[in-house]
Amino acid sequence: MRLLFLAVLRPHTGNAVTAGRVRDHLEAAGHMCVLRDAFDFESPSEIANLITAKNLEAALALHLYRGGRLLQGHGIPFGVIFGGTDLNEDASDKEKNEVMGKVLEEARFAVAFTEAMKDAAQVQWPHATGKIFVQSQGIATVPNADYNWDTFLQQSEIDQSADNLYVFLIICGLRPVKDPLYLVDAFSEWHQEAPNMYMVIVGPEVDPEFTREVKDRVGRAAGVRLIREMCQEDLHAVVKSCFALVNSSVSEGMSAAILEAMDLEVPVLARNIPGNSAVVEHGVTGLLFSNPQDHNPGDGTTQSGLLPPTLIFTGLSTGQSDGDKSYMEVLSSQEFIQLAKRLVSDPTLEKEIVTNGREYVRTHHSWQVERDTYQRLVRKLEARVEE
Repeated sequence: MRLLFLAVLRPHTGNAVTAGRVRDHLEAAGHMCVLRDAFDFESPSEIANLITAKNLEAALALHLYRGGRLLQGHGIPFGVIFGGTDLNEDASDKEKNEVMGKVLEEARFAVAFTEAMKDAAQVQWPHATGKIFVQSQGIATVPNADYNWDTFLQQSEIDQSADNLYVFLIICGLRPVKDPLYLVDAFSEWHQEAPNMYMVIVGPEVDPEFTREVKDRVGRAAGVRLIREMCQEDLHAVVKSCFALVNSSVSEGMSAAILEAMDLEVPVLARNIPGNSAVVEHGVTGLLFSNPQDHNPGDGTTQSGLLPPTLIFTGLSTGQSDGDKSYMEVLSSQEFIQLAKRLVSDPTLEKEIVTNGREYVRTHHSWQVERDTYQRLVRKLEARVEE
């Protein structure tokens, strides 16, 4: 079968990696898959021309709004994959919500990465109940065995002579929803106390205006570095060599970077949002630091019940702020530092998290199971073509 696959294909982003992997699954089943960037098309009419020119028989889209809306009305069967921002952000926009509901009416199937995503979708669009399937991200890591960690440290301008060097890694496209600046100030303060602690942000420049803000803030933050995106094999090698992976996103569908770190036996510290808590069990497969919106101002504690002792020295109290940060944001970022310090000082905890994380990925995020699922679902489109 000749398939069109629409996705947002910014290089080195999670969507692009997921789309490439799903394409490989489909081509392994003998299908011809034309993978195109949804942002290259302004309207469904351009898609109609492509379908005709390439003699395409069916289609798939990753992200209901960005990709799915372009597949409507062409007379070919299609399926959709929820991307994360379509459910977590776009669904709150009335116009986009309506468009995505119509996409689901026409789609032959939809794929959610987690049960929570499926439940959220069924609340938004009850008519889609029965056609939404859950398939978690399948993970297969391929670290470049020849990649030189010392070269990475040199490129990141990290002092390699420091004793017991600890590198915390954030992997994300530079856009507000990934919030890479969330922990910068708190981490910079920690670095000044402990010069062997570094945070490195790695990712493509997705949002130009936000990228300028990131560069400015990071340029003024001791112990925090920013480097450009890397190919997947080199990035996996970097993850394998770092001390811990950090995810500070405001919204996630399912973070492949978190799962890849688990597979590479690297501990994970993640912001406690639904997409992250679906794969990270606090104290078991990783550590979760609170989201400011989940803070309980009544007792001055974070969601985990921890009151960071560093706050005692900041002079902050409920209702006060630190520059442009709210008290709750400061409290949450300091909780991250407290958890990071605990991880650094407790090798037993680190070992347990690494062991549990790797077992979790191998049990619940099988690359082969993902392949089998997509090949089976696409047969729903094939059956429609043959009708």
